[in-house]
Amino acid sequence: MSADVLIGDGSRLTPHPLRAAILGEVHARPFTPISVPSRIVHFAFDTSGPRAQVDRANLVTFCGSRGLQPPLPYEKHHRALFGTTVLRWEQHSEFTTYTWEMPTDPDAAPFHPDAASLALPMQLVPQPGPLLVAVDLHLLAENLPRTAPERLFDNASLAIAENSDGAAVYATDFQPGPSGFVQILVANRTMSPERAGALVQRVIEIETYRTLALLGLPEAQRLSPSIAASERRLVEATEQMRSAGDLAANHKLLDELTALAAEVEAGAASSVFRFGASRAYEEIVEQRLQTIGERKVGGLPTWSSFLARRMKPALRTCVTTEARQASLSLKLARAANLLRTRVDVELEQQNQELLKSMNARTRLQLRLQSTVEGLSVAAITYYVVSLFGYVAKAVHETGKFHLEPSVATAAFVPVAALAIWWMVRHIRKKHIAVDDS
Repeated sequence: MSADVLIGDGSRLTPHPLRAAILGEVHARPFTPISVPSRIVHFAFDTSGPRAQVDRANLVTFCGSRGLQPPLPYEKHHRALFGTTVLRWEQHSEFTTYTWEMPTDPDAAPFHPDAASLALPMQLVPQPGPLLVAVDLHLLAENLPRTAPERLFDNASLAIAENSDGAAVYATDFQPGPSGFVQILVANRTMSPERAGALVQRVIEIETYRTLALLGLPEAQRLSPSIAASERRLVEATEQMRSAGDLAANHKLLDELTALAAEVEAGAASSVFRFGASRAYEEIVEQRLQTIGERKVGGLPTWSSFLARRMKPALRTCVTTEARQASLSLKLARAANLLRTRVDVELEQQNQELLKSMNARTRLQLRLQSTVEGLSVAAITYYVVSLFGYVAKAVHETGKFHLEPSVATAAFVPVAALAIWWMVRHIRKKHIAVDDS
């Protein structure tokens, strides 16, 4: 499909790089006419991760070996014709489907021959991944009582309905048969091949997406015990928080809550895709059922009522598990914040006590320093005055000055003491100024 737009004299407008893909998506999976009678064998495989590219390469090789047109690199849907058999290949985000359409004998009994013998073409392609869905759908002209669903399926789980205008009846019991295929009967009344193709594709999609939607249930069942254990531990932790413990006990409890929150977040992160996919697949199933427009047949349940009774509880379990994860994560965060606040308050109190102790120690050091400074001034003064006394005696003995050495020494004491005190004070102020800077 060309995404270029021509204008005027043939010049082209430059398209957006994604325009072709967006336009092609609307036509990616067209309904194909199916003649009555036909047999459709449908498979869906898990091709998440690198399996999808491997499967595409295998399909390209398969088509090339038989001289068929392979799918283009950007195509998610491909249709190939092998004589009277048609292969429809579709690649989705996490799964790939192979649908084999083949004509059948109008006089053949429903689901005969067995689907295992009809599925031999699937051996021509390497299995893309683990098998999720296997459907054996038989499209026949309605011919009662030969095509009566009550004779073909388990009545305990039989679901049957007409489409919106009663042009066809479709039925199944959603149970795998002896060969592992879920059997679906579509009895045609007045449908054209185009309408038959549309109905068959929607019915197959319902079974496919129903199975994929239920993949979330094992994940929910796996997570439920750990969520319950985390909820119980949270209750115990909050009870412990009510009694004021010491800082070490609160630190230990905070570490436990943090580890518990990390465990819950890891479980939520690992299951977010699976639960989200289950919701999306459920919506697709409901949309397909609404499009068909089911009408009841006799007193038997329709597909909508059957799936609502059997499928909804499982999906509610997934929704409930996801809600429990979110609620538990929020409660753990709140409990951890409360405990962290308590620890911070206790740390502040300890810091205040430490500051008080440091202030007291500082005052003591100042007093000790003042005492030492006083003693230092006295010692230095005594030493200087002693030296001055020796000088005064020497000068007196020369006879040039008639001054009594003891009087001169006594007069020099206050001068020396004041000078030394001023010098020590000046040095201390200088050191304090350097420390402040």
